[in-house]
Amino acid sequence: MQATATKVIRTLLVDDHALFRESIAAALAGEPDIHIEHCGSIRSATLLLTQRDFDLVLLDHDLGNERASQFLPAAREAGFEGRVLIVTAWVSDTEAHRLLRQGVAGIFLKEAPLQELIRSIRSVAQGGGPTCEWRRGSTAPAAPVFSERQRKVLRFVVEGLSNKEIAWRLQISESYVKAILQSLFQKTGVRTRGQLVRVAFEQYEDQL
Repeated sequence: MQATATKVIRTLLVDDHALFRESIAAALAGEPDIHIEHCGSIRSATLLLTQRDFDLVLLDHDLGNERASQFLPAAREAGFEGRVLIVTAWVSDTEAHRLLRQGVAGIFLKEAPLQELIRSIRSVAQGGGPTCEWRRGSTAPAAPVFSERQRKVLRFVVEGLSNKEIAWRLQISESYVKAILQSLFQKTGVRTRGQLVRVAFEQYEDQL
């Protein structure tokens, strides 16, 4: 009797961290029912979607200068009819609900074990949801709470002031301003000043 061929889940991972992409691709290489390709931007992803068929897209929420919410309309325009699973370190409740309204299959947090991601890939590909996912007020980490000094520095960054100007305004050293900025980067999960400004407007306007 001839064995039934395993249906392969054609998966595209979109994440701007090359190390994370390559690590996940290497980890999934041993799964006979998962074929994975990866890229680092929405532009690269939409190009790949026009060139070949994918069943599932694993999409990071924060792609540097791009956001996951920008991907969905671009993917549909490219003819993608598969499912999208957000795989992220953190997402606000507001943004999570926006993505779910856009039609993503679910939101998977990177803090979960690899085996949970593998199970979620199979579940989502079969029409279900992720086995380990973001839930309001439980699994998802709480939004960062800024100290008064961090809020002041963040406000000045949003206004476009340089580190030297912020130091003069607050009467502190420029190196201390840099240290506060690094703490803001860590709390918000961003890596650049421009990303910090965008995230401040999108997610922390009430704390400015």
